[in-house]
Amino acid sequence: MSDLFEWAFLIGLIALEVIRFPHRRRNRLAVRQKRIQSWHISWWDVLLDMLAFAGTEVIPLVYIVYPWFNFANYALPIWAGWIGTLIMGAAVALLWKSHTDLGLNWTPTLQILPEHTLVTKGMYAYIRHPIYAATWLAALAQALLLANWFAGLAGLVLFSLVYLVRVPKEERMMLEQFGTAYQEYLERTGRLIPRLTPKDK
Repeated sequence: MSDLFEWAFLIGLIALEVIRFPHRRRNRLAVRQKRIQSWHISWWDVLLDMLAFAGTEVIPLVYIVYPWFNFANYALPIWAGWIGTLIMGAAVALLWKSHTDLGLNWTPTLQILPEHTLVTKGMYAYIRHPIYAATWLAALAQALLLANWFAGLAGLVLFSLVYLVRVPKEERMMLEQFGTAYQEYLERTGRLIPRLTPKDK
């Protein structure tokens, strides 16, 4: 069954990339046109992004294609793989919905564009970072679908570094940009888990 779950991971990974592709292309165009109003990134942010990419895509793909990490395989029950498949499906659905709700406001790094607005509709009425939530779900699915200490856990370990560093900086950037409106939004939403009584203004 391990081959089946590896295919489930690959299909999920492809679906996630298909969803991200048009938004990344639009951002690259904005960079080429020099429409970025402000940047809030450092070499450390770039390094963390590269590590997260390695953990969620490069290392798993190397594991699937080559036998180099097979010595670190471990056994998981079949039900873990099926749960991982369901979680990967949830990650894909959440990422699609999040990008749909966010529209033109997405950037891959801490950037502000002139057309940026504060989005508080759809998923963003309940949680502030549904795209990060989708990435956490995909990393959890990775651990359940790839029963290997390196390939399975790389996503959780390396993405956690990005999340812990990036989110506080991102929220400070949003406070600087949107002021009181974002402060009120902070108070009525959760980062990854909805609050019990979300209110959208």
